[in-house]
Amino acid sequence: MSPNLDSAIKSQVPALLLRRLFGASRRDEAKQLSRSLTPAPAPVGRRRVFVQTETGCVLGMDLDRGDNAHTVKRRLQLALNVPTGETSLTFGDRVLENDLSFIRPDSPLLLIRNSINRSCSTPCLCPVSKDFEQKDCSGLVEMLGCSSSCDRVKRLVDDVVTAIRNGVDPVPISSGLGGSYYFRNVSGDRVAIVKPTDEEPFAPNNPKGFVGRALGQPGLKHSVRVGETGFREVAAYLLDHENFANVPATALVKITHSIFNINCPVNGGNPAPAHDQKQQVNNSKIASFQQFIAHDFDASDHGTSSFPVAAVHRIGILDIRIFNTDRHAGNVLVRKLNGGTGRFGCQTELFPIDHGMCLPENLEDPYFEWIHWAQASIPFSEEELEYIRNLDPGKDVMMLRRELPMMREACLCVLVLCTIFLKEAAAFGLCLAEIGEMMTREFRGMEEEPSQLEVVCMEARKRVAEWEPFSATAEQEDETDFQFPMDMLGEYNDVIRSPRFNGSGFKVSSFRSPLSKLVESVEEGNDGHEDQNESDRVFYTGWNTPNIPSKAIGQNGSATKSAMNRSADEQLPSSMCFVKLSDMSADEWNVFLQNFQELLKEALHERARAAAGQRMKQRLGTSCKF
Repeated sequence: MSPNLDSAIKSQVPALLLRRLFGASRRDEAKQLSRSLTPAPAPVGRRRVFVQTETGCVLGMDLDRGDNAHTVKRRLQLALNVPTGETSLTFGDRVLENDLSFIRPDSPLLLIRNSINRSCSTPCLCPVSKDFEQKDCSGLVEMLGCSSSCDRVKRLVDDVVTAIRNGVDPVPISSGLGGSYYFRNVSGDRVAIVKPTDEEPFAPNNPKGFVGRALGQPGLKHSVRVGETGFREVAAYLLDHENFANVPATALVKITHSIFNINCPVNGGNPAPAHDQKQQVNNSKIASFQQFIAHDFDASDHGTSSFPVAAVHRIGILDIRIFNTDRHAGNVLVRKLNGGTGRFGCQTELFPIDHGMCLPENLEDPYFEWIHWAQASIPFSEEELEYIRNLDPGKDVMMLRRELPMMREACLCVLVLCTIFLKEAAAFGLCLAEIGEMMTREFRGMEEEPSQLEVVCMEARKRVAEWEPFSATAEQEDETDFQFPMDMLGEYNDVIRSPRFNGSGFKVSSFRSPLSKLVESVEEGNDGHEDQNESDRVFYTGWNTPNIPSKAIGQNGSATKSAMNRSADEQLPSSMCFVKLSDMSADEWNVFLQNFQELLKEALHERARAAAGQRMKQRLGTSCKF
């Protein structure tokens, strides 16, 4: 998802604001701005892409220089017999139309229906004919995107392809809610776990009965869409710099095999399990492909006292950065090192897996199992603090845009915010458990209260709304074009409410949603379909952070809104969302981050004073042995 960075030059952020926010000299600012404003080379010539329908069918095709969304749809219709009327071709947040020149090789595109009220009973028209086999000349396994960091995965892919050609079939995994498969080498050893995106929970081809939604609709977590957990699995691996937390090598692939599940055969027959020996159709899927880790058990099957402190810290640091909402004990594999020692001189080694629920589009309630482990209460080592100090959210965002351009900008926003939070909290001296507690919500009575992190964000949003240029714009919305029209948030007036907050210096008893003026202006008749030229779009340049559109921007400059491109929370009115990050313009995001950092420091000082006065919890010291 390469933004039109030429338009960013027209957005001049005040130098004083940049200096206060980053503490950099003008020369450093100029260098950073120059780097962030340098567009990536546009793809030229012939490029191979993979188009997926919202029911899971996949077609690999070559794009020529003159191709557009219409020609892509036409090829898809001819090859798969898929109806393409009233559909949109999307790439992450963007709706594709005439210009496809920015699409990079090996990118996954998604064809969705424009109707908001989708029928879940629409047949899945799948590639079952020999005619299709001639049209799609893909290999058995093709990597989507490729970099030096995926060398290990490339070797595994070669082993898997060799095994398939020698008759070694993969094995379905019975556990879990989604479809997943062990792929083996020629010796029959498990080497990879493959999770097709259209077999996730609620996805059309889920083999375990958890169906009912199309790709791109809200999933198990309100801010993680069906079919997009595989992107997050890869993102977690790419963000685990130098394999700091031991995340297994992971990549996104297009993979073809008869083992995969198809719930609705195209010829109207009864659905049959994909692993039925009589079924010989090769089904192509887009999937995450992860190295299989040989292990003895997971963390739920063993006492945690033997786990290395450093290993727990490293997994926790990763979870905080990526706002992991699903770090339960079963997602940490444990390998015993009989007669030897591991990376940290201990006899057990930990491997974090299953990161499909990280990087949500909005702040939700994370789950960190390690909060309850004694190791999390021990202060960070100097090596760990040095690693945290060296984290650069700007570089991380640029890397994910390069490697996973289909990642939504709201997810990148969460990454930036959580990395800043981690760096500030660690520098202040908080241990891992304390940082995790600040991110976790509490239940008081029957109500869910926002976390301390969310309260800081809410107060920062309030300041953004009250900042003179923005408040004036909100009051004159009918006369002003927003750079990034916000999502319709009317249903959140009841859940973005005044929270009680203990342990902080913020007095928010009279707090009103900082977006209330904007919400009211939207509800008064702004349907968000104003024409918008590409030259008017602005991009935030500080931290190299993401542009934050709340709906897809068409290539012809119009704002095209569909159920797919609305926020996941908007499609689930019952979801709890205390603060949104995805509806701010570039300038608002600048001011928000500045206020967030200022308020965060105040919150950290208040927490320290409260802890010193009450000593509610007894923390362990560094002399404890594990």
